[in-house]
Formats: sequence, structure tokens, C-alpha cells
Amino acid sequence: MHRVDINCDMGESFGTYIMGRDEEVLDYITSANIACGFHAGDPATMRKTVKLALEKNVGIGAHPGLQDLTGFGRREMQISPQEAYDLVVYQIGALNGFVKAEGGRLQHVKPHGALFNMASKSASLSEAIAEAVYKVDPDLILFGLAGGELVKAGKKLGLRSASEVFADRTYQEDGTLTSRLDSNALIHNHEEAISQVIRMVIEGKVTSVQGVDISIAADTVCIHGDGENALDFAKYISIALKEAGITIAKIGDFLGKG
Repeated sequence: MHRVDINCDMGESFGTYIMGRDEEVLDYITSANIACGFHAGDPATMRKTVKLALEKNVGIGAHPGLQDLTGFGRREMQISPQEAYDLVVYQIGALNGFVKAEGGRLQHVKPHGALFNMASKSASLSEAIAEAVYKVDPDLILFGLAGGELVKAGKKLGLRSASEVFADRTYQEDGTLTSRLDSNALIHNHEEAISQVIRMVIEGKVTSVQGVDISIAADTVCIHGDGENALDFAKYISIALKEAGITIAKIGDFLGKG
């Protein structure tokens, strides 16, 4: 039986406004990565998004990013492993406060944007992030790019580590995501994106932009909630995965220790 979690980045707005269609998208996902204030989000948005996720029984994750509101956390910054550790502990703590206040429990941690990509390639940054997660709560699940250093670091520490794949992103033959600066970084066709996801989950393969098939593990699939067609795509992927015989489940309900 093939099982997969569907996650989406959320709470990436400010004040009284909930970005895009977060509330509606929550009906079609199983895990929400909630911004913790560094790349986006603020206390009011964190609280409201946490409450919505709990109401819809969606697993809640901290989504820590680089301290770069202007660049939305997508610009690389030179940070040390110690700085990475500190900013991850700080942001997990911020979101976890709201989760506990609403009577919930934090499920996972997924670094955002440039921090995610930097850690995917850097063993030292990944080890610092994994240590931060482990020391806050060893029962938390760490999300990382499938085949990347973050998943390896999490497993080395004994964390449950989820290999993440992306529905709307293209891959390089080394297993990394194509840079957003490249014109072919995103997959805009829904059917093409769905076909890629189903193959990753069932066959454990994805075709790189170079035309080479690479092996890939898929515990959780990321969709983006800030696009114009985010809600339609969330519905579409949920239906298509089920029709392909894939069970959609919250990552915390099926992922064992690595």
C-alpha cells in the first residue's frame, strides 16, 4: 500500500489577513507548515492559522526561515551552524507556544526557502538544524528534501525524518530542485505535476530536466498555497492520488523511526 502526506506552506501573511485561500486549502491537505515570523507571518496570523489547522485536524509544523522579510526568505545568507541552530530553536518555540495555547501538539518542522535549500546541500547546517529540532522535542518529525543532507542528519540523530518531494517543481539530475531563477523551475500544468507526483510515490522515480531518471523517496508532497490556482490544485491532487490507489494520511500517523 502506498501512503503519502500532503503538506502546504501557510500563515505567510500579516495581521488580520489570512493569505490566499489557506482556510479552504486546509480541507485537502494533511500537514500545514506555518510561518514563524522571520520570512513571513506574525503572532496574530500564527494564532489564527494554528486554530484553523486544529479545527480541520491537520498536522501542524513550524516553518522556520531566514530573517529576511523583504526577500521572503528565498535569498541565501551566510550563516553559521550555530546561527542556524539558534534561529530554528527560536522559531519552533514561537509557534509551539500558540499550538499549546490552543490545546494542540506540534507535529513537525520544515525549514523554509533558502534555509531549506542551503541545508539540503550542507551537512553542517543540516546537523545544526536537526540538533535544534531534537533538543526542543525528539518526537518532532523533520522534513527535508528527499535525498538531501537534512534527512540524513535527522535520521543520524534518531529523529523521524520525512523525505519531501514537490508537485510543482522540476528536478536536477543530482536530485536538487531547479533554481527558481531558471525559467523551467516550476511546473504549471496540473496534469504534468500530478503525473510526476504519482510516479515519485509509486515508482520512487522522477525525470530530471536533463532527461535522466533518478531515484527518489516520497513521504510527503509539498503543494504551494499562494498561487492563483492553489485551491483548484489542492482539490485536483487529492482526488488524483486517491484514484491512483494512494492513501493520503497525516505524516505523524504513519512515519516510523528512521
